[in-house]
Amino acid sequence: MNYKKKILKNGLRVVVVPMKDVSSVTVMSLIEAGSKYETKKINGLSHFLEHMCFKGTKKRPTAMDIAKELDALGAQYNAFTSQEFTGYWAKAHYKHNEKMIEIIADMYLNPTFPAADLEIEKGVILEEISMYEDLPMRNVHDVWSELLYGDQPAGWPIIGSKENIKAFNRDDFINYRKELYKSDATIILVAGNVDSKDIFKKVQKYFDEVPIGEKKKKLKVIEKQKKPATKVKYKNTDQTHLIIGVRAFDSHNKNIPALKVLSAILGGGMSSRLFQKMRDELGICYYVKSYVDQFTDHGVLMITAGVDSKRVGQGINGILGELKKIRDEKIDNKELKKAKDYLIGNIYLGLESSDSLTEFYGMQEILSDKIKTPKEIEKEIEKITTSDIAKVSKEIIQNKNLNMNMAIVGKYKDSKKFQKILKI
Repeated sequence: MNYKKKILKNGLRVVVVPMKDVSSVTVMSLIEAGSKYETKKINGLSHFLEHMCFKGTKKRPTAMDIAKELDALGAQYNAFTSQEFTGYWAKAHYKHNEKMIEIIADMYLNPTFPAADLEIEKGVILEEISMYEDLPMRNVHDVWSELLYGDQPAGWPIIGSKENIKAFNRDDFINYRKELYKSDATIILVAGNVDSKDIFKKVQKYFDEVPIGEKKKKLKVIEKQKKPATKVKYKNTDQTHLIIGVRAFDSHNKNIPALKVLSAILGGGMSSRLFQKMRDELGICYYVKSYVDQFTDHGVLMITAGVDSKRVGQGINGILGELKKIRDEKIDNKELKKAKDYLIGNIYLGLESSDSLTEFYGMQEILSDKIKTPKEIEKEIEKITTSDIAKVSKEIIQNKNLNMNMAIVGKYKDSKKFQKILKI
């Protein structure tokens, strides 16, 4: 899983991950253009733009032209938008690598943003917003972001508001793309059964006309909370969905490996502390997870669960109890090793396909400015000690300052009763 990286003369970064004995290849363009680069007026435009790049190019005038060509390759293809980046990708048999590079380049360089399609797609995205509103397990993440970051890009939904979606016009897309889709902000990733030198030449050929320029800087996230907080969103659901978590470290922080091991001890797998407590002991939920969410300038340790609404207080106390325990009690080496093995095993299992490798290397390039191989990450994890876990847990799991927060979606209108129990 070693990689080759090259910066072309126009500033475009190209990362190739050769994989022997596989039949596929994935081509991805990853652009540092997400919701954190938006203003309140254009919140949701990054995601909408992602949709519109599939609606036609100068060479392929309609969405059907793009879809037919990719389908004829037997390709899987899609796109995604996050706070920090937007990605477009296609995956097919390795013999089609050049055609996929050419199509992805065409979508990047030559979208036409047909006005008629724009109006139609507004309806699609409005329904997407409604769909997410009907999924409390997902919707609670938007409540969580708003709680922690408020009225700034990190606190706004990536998909935007219905009002914004209805108001966007064609010039909004043209201007936004012109401002952000530039060489310094773009990475082209190719993983699969390919030769790196050959791929570098093909990317140079098809992406030669990428607009040259420095990438736009986003506003730094402001974390101004002074005490633990709870945010409740009323939804007539049979189950209460919640997130309990603490502010942690950005993606550059040296404590990230220890934090990930800590998270694995809490909620990694069916033998983890939270799974044992919430499912096997209390029988109060179906899912409970712990994970680290990290960005370029902020991060959190989050625990998510969907619990029986009649026993929500018991569920919250169960989670808080495990946070207190991992902070105050020494972890034994056997449990530490299990968590490390769980993390390392999941890293390698998650990188068996060409598309997973493009994401793995591309997101590191954007979020950390430095790429590490799976082996290097494995070595970092293996070095973590029980003392490292104790140090990190005591630093972030606390009631004071900016830590300890909870977002809830369920049949509640008042957060005061939950605020009273949000203490460890």
